[in-house]
Amino acid sequence: MKKIDICLSPDLIHQFDLHESVAVVIDILRASSTITTAIGHGAEAIRLVETVAECKVFKEEGYIAAGERDGKKVRGFDLGNSPYDFINSEIEDKKIALTTTNGTNALMKAKGALQVLTGSFLNYTALLSYIEKLPCDVLLVCAGWKGKVNLEDTLFAGAVVYGLKQLFEYGSDVPLMAVNYYKQAKDNLKLAVEGSSHVQRLMGMGMERDIDYCLKFDEYKVIPILKGLNITKMKLSDMLF
Repeated sequence: MKKIDICLSPDLIHQFDLHESVAVVIDILRASSTITTAIGHGAEAIRLVETVAECKVFKEEGYIAAGERDGKKVRGFDLGNSPYDFINSEIEDKKIALTTTNGTNALMKAKGALQVLTGSFLNYTALLSYIEKLPCDVLLVCAGWKGKVNLEDTLFAGAVVYGLKQLFEYGSDVPLMAVNYYKQAKDNLKLAVEGSSHVQRLMGMGMERDIDYCLKFDEYKVIPILKGLNITKMKLSDMLF
């Protein structure tokens, strides 16, 4: 039987065999939610960039420069890492260079998988509809915060496991832990994460609106997929079944 497992931090990804799995990278607050929003609003591609300096080079080449460090928009960039920055007709058919504290790092580390997707509450049902048909194992990769585990990414991983209704065998105890957390939290997601370190960090910067948005279900039907260093909208030809 195919298996599903959860990597709670990119720093633990070496413990998993990626080569026969589809990896779903999760950074609810906010990179995977922002990427979903950007692709949902017609961005042509999102180029993953590790450093601020490299992102500025792409800006000089005509890309929209976007990203944050420690939750704050980088000075001189066109956009930050708020999904609201990408609810914007000006990004349609544009290329975006994106660098973030946690999400881009997790995506880079997952590159050895059969496919690398991004998941969020915003594209929950579309993602589940694809995953449940996959003929292979699935690894949910939580971006966390600077190598540490966080609640909101674990919560979403639990939501995915819950939605799959035991179509996959658990690869460890972590999916069981995460799905039990989601079952307890599902009627009020914000209450479940409001005491978490990253929520408190964003609240301190006045970003409560971002938090509320990132906890919404099914705003988009897109599945962002990583190809090389570019994230684009998944097409029928990308599907593994």
